[in-house]
Amino acid sequence: MTPKVVSFLDTMPATPCLVLDLDRVADNYAALRRALPAAAIYYAVKANPAAAVLRLLAEAGSCFDAASLPEVESCLAAGADAARISFGNTVKKPAAIAKAHAYGVPLFAFDSAEELEKIAAHAPGAKVYCRIAVKNEGAEWPLSKKFGTTTERAKELLLSAPAMGLVPHGVSFHVGSQQTGTEAYSLAVAQAAMIFTDLKAQGVELKMINLGGGFPIRYQRDVPGADDFSSVIMDAMIEHFGNDIPDMLIEPGRAMVGNAGTVVAEAVLICQRIPEDPRRWVYLDIGRYGGLAETEGEAIRYRITAGNGGPVGPVVLAGPTCDGVDVMYEQTPYLLPMGLKSGDRVLIHDTGAYVTSYASQNFNGFAPLEEHYI
Repeated sequence: MTPKVVSFLDTMPATPCLVLDLDRVADNYAALRRALPAAAIYYAVKANPAAAVLRLLAEAGSCFDAASLPEVESCLAAGADAARISFGNTVKKPAAIAKAHAYGVPLFAFDSAEELEKIAAHAPGAKVYCRIAVKNEGAEWPLSKKFGTTTERAKELLLSAPAMGLVPHGVSFHVGSQQTGTEAYSLAVAQAAMIFTDLKAQGVELKMINLGGGFPIRYQRDVPGADDFSSVIMDAMIEHFGNDIPDMLIEPGRAMVGNAGTVVAEAVLICQRIPEDPRRWVYLDIGRYGGLAETEGEAIRYRITAGNGGPVGPVVLAGPTCDGVDVMYEQTPYLLPMGLKSGDRVLIHDTGAYVTSYASQNFNGFAPLEEHYI
């Protein structure tokens, strides 16, 4: 939590809310730029699509990875040039493809023949890149089941693109969100490089490799830093491409905004529900439906604090809704002050990514959390 956020909390904003330090976002962008100077940064808009974040990054020179037409339009409204936007979702409506193409968006992702056909029909002449499925071992939020195709299928699809009036531009992958293992990138680069080599032998020369996102932030334990990932990535690129390294793209989301934000919540109820269980149940005014969706399966374990000291005890943390699955942490050990009472504030740290974009619209009548960008 930065000094700016600490100072803002003194104003006692209504809860639940997110307070995000834009200076930290700028620092994160600069750090990634230094760590991987050979790669173009395409901010994953879905992580936090706030206009203030997009404006800051557009002014800093960032490119953008958009998952929908509204995200494309938000980037344009923030001052981004269409030429610096990639439509990175492999599942797009024809109308969205056509509109993005009309805006001048040059890059479109796909991972199936059906999606490639849609792009050909509604974005003629576009540059396309194929997403392949890679191992997500080491990721706390895996993404390998829903997206990506095999290397062999990717070759077939990319080879078919020219006859469809499209430009086969490259390959993309995603090693999983909050990826804590650097080796995942090395393995994925090797897998992608095979496609480049085989297609070149058949007369198709790809120009771009999109390494996706996945770069982690520290929640409760240390993780490799940007320099660690950069070293592994560049070693792999040199090993597999030599002096003929293609254009490189990265799509950081969590790594750009995650540690810049703090959620301010309020304890609504503290009780010991089960006499033989020493844990108190702490119900907050924010839960899974309020934006903490990444607590599903207790995958992302935020650091949570309250009070200024004193004895602590074990707790179960739950949200305010009447839905039985609205429980954030029951298996993961959490400790909060024994003196915590209804109405006290609870801070959920490093919540700048995916919280506001996951928040439901008035489920049970609870309004989405307020957002403060400072």
